[in-house]
Amino acid sequence: MPHETPLIATLVGAFVLAFVFGAIAQRFKLSPLVGYLLAGVMVGPFTPGFVADQGMALELAEIGVILLMFGVGLHFSLSDLLSVKAIAIPGAVLQIGVATLMGIGLAYGLGWGLGAGIVFGLALAVASTVVLLRALQERRMVESEQGRIAVGWLIVEDLAMVLALVLLPALSGALGGRVVTTSTAAWLGGEDVWVTLAITLAKVAGFVVLMLVVGRRVIPGIMHWVAHIGSRELFRLAVLAIALGVAFGSAKLFGVSFALGAFFAGMVLSESPLSHRAAEETLPLRDAFAVLFFVSVGMLVDPSIVIKSPGPLLITVLIVLFGKSLAAFLLVRAFGYGNVTALTISASLAQIGEFSFILVALGVDLQLLPEEGRDLILAAAIISILINPFFFLALDRYRAKAVAKAVAAEAPAPAAEKAPPPAPALPVTSQQAHTVLVGYGRVGRLVADGLKAAGLGFLVIEDQEDRVDELRRSDIEVVDANAASPAAITAANVAGAKRLILAIPDGFEASGVLRKARQINPGIEIVARAHSDAEVEHLRQGGADFIIMGEREVARGMLAHVLDRSDADLAAAVQAAGTTTTGSEAEATSPDVPAAKVEVSAVTPPAVPSPSAETARAKSPAPAPASAPAMVPAGIVGPAATQPPFSEPESSAAAVAALAETAAAEQNKKG
Repeated sequence: MPHETPLIATLVGAFVLAFVFGAIAQRFKLSPLVGYLLAGVMVGPFTPGFVADQGMALELAEIGVILLMFGVGLHFSLSDLLSVKAIAIPGAVLQIGVATLMGIGLAYGLGWGLGAGIVFGLALAVASTVVLLRALQERRMVESEQGRIAVGWLIVEDLAMVLALVLLPALSGALGGRVVTTSTAAWLGGEDVWVTLAITLAKVAGFVVLMLVVGRRVIPGIMHWVAHIGSRELFRLAVLAIALGVAFGSAKLFGVSFALGAFFAGMVLSESPLSHRAAEETLPLRDAFAVLFFVSVGMLVDPSIVIKSPGPLLITVLIVLFGKSLAAFLLVRAFGYGNVTALTISASLAQIGEFSFILVALGVDLQLLPEEGRDLILAAAIISILINPFFFLALDRYRAKAVAKAVAAEAPAPAAEKAPPPAPALPVTSQQAHTVLVGYGRVGRLVADGLKAAGLGFLVIEDQEDRVDELRRSDIEVVDANAASPAAITAANVAGAKRLILAIPDGFEASGVLRKARQINPGIEIVARAHSDAEVEHLRQGGADFIIMGEREVARGMLAHVLDRSDADLAAAVQAAGTTTTGSEAEATSPDVPAAKVEVSAVTPPAVPSPSAETARAKSPAPAPASAPAMVPAGIVGPAATQPPFSEPESSAAAVAALAETAAAEQNKKG
């Protein structure tokens, strides 16, 4: 068997170098995409050393494009887009127009034609969904108002680029590029642009109708049938067959791009309850071929562009980082949103990515865009992805200062800042001494189920349309508004409520609702969730009575199961082990290392009693008042906060050994 095969050499070179450079990029807290692109540069024809088979790499990259667009379709949510349609649709369309005009202006200055300017401008206008989602997920902002607007904005951009990929081949001849004539167009009228455009649109419309009418029934049906077989291997294979088969079939039968076919396949499957499982099963393969896609793009980069065209490259980077970001900032402010929201959208758009690569590749293939334009886009993409994390770091600092300033001035937090247009008055609930639940996401649903099962009166404040409809179908009273708005506070009768539960994931955003509730109802009990020590401290200063850190509670539950101990013994064990907290993670010191000093904080939150617990408490004698507040490790706020105080140990090793002996003794007693 021959040992030198182009396919294996290309795959090995791409994966190994992508891993090395991706790991280095991650080490410096940069997006791994930068490493993948640099790996492509290293194996490309413009740098010395090993050169991968470029033609084969581009074919493998097509599979990456198909799986990437299939993933975009799987995560496409029409309801999420509609919830922010008032700003995402007009804002994204106007921002695309402004960025495209900037690109056309630069192309005109370089002596290119109108077609090159349009392709170049569109490539500058669209941001990378992969880069944005990663940045939002790291900050737990995907479910926040700013996150929903940013994701909705990029969905509109993606849809616009999909439309551009369809129309560019039909308009190529009229824009000065290579004439693309289908056999149907030649039969009907030759090379007339209007005939070609009409036929292209008719084919696209036919494909869309087929997918929405037939595909919506057939594809989910196939997936349900395969799921009932019970074979995970066949399920994974079915997902890949649908993604690749629909993409290839749509290109051959309807003349649409692989990207559009894969997007519609994913969008149709997203309506099935199995969509999340399908996304999980294909994720490893999708990630692998996505890496090949970015490596193949990097192979096209000529590093000498930095020396050959430093001026145009600088202008291109400035358009990406500041031109379209400034346009987005002004547009968001014009729609009445605050600085924090506007800056979040601006930072989200200060980069370009996968759709830009697909567009410039198509533009060069259609002879619309010169190779210099492709090199400028690819180099600007690497630079912008490299710099974009610093935009979000600056945003984090500005947001923290703005929140601190709002706390000092007792003003609403800018994180939930928005000046909504006048709206009809919301009906005020008739409930009294009830529970107000803010947010109906994954946590909110569980809380609502528990409140309903306990028979406690409650209502939910939620502004996402699909969740509001779900609540109404479940006969749960809902206030359809942003919880930070005065109208929502009034409609929920927070002034007459017994407790407020903040189930939204962003602790800083929740603080705006918290302070308003505390201001109009000083005696209300407020329960909140947090993901970091900073959020815990911020919520505590805002007046929260009971704060749950999700990661810490999960860790405590695991330890309780393993050690089979009560919460009181577990809290003492955590303290005795010398647990230190950094962010949202905890590291236990080794027995060979001296015990670290444990930061403790005093928390005395009131419990949230159930009706049966309140009745039992009324019959039992009143407990003696505590002489001092409980001392618990910083961040363990919740059940551990009610445990008795404990002292600092002499050594973590001795404490852990003592705990193990006690646990073993108790286990022997049970046996």
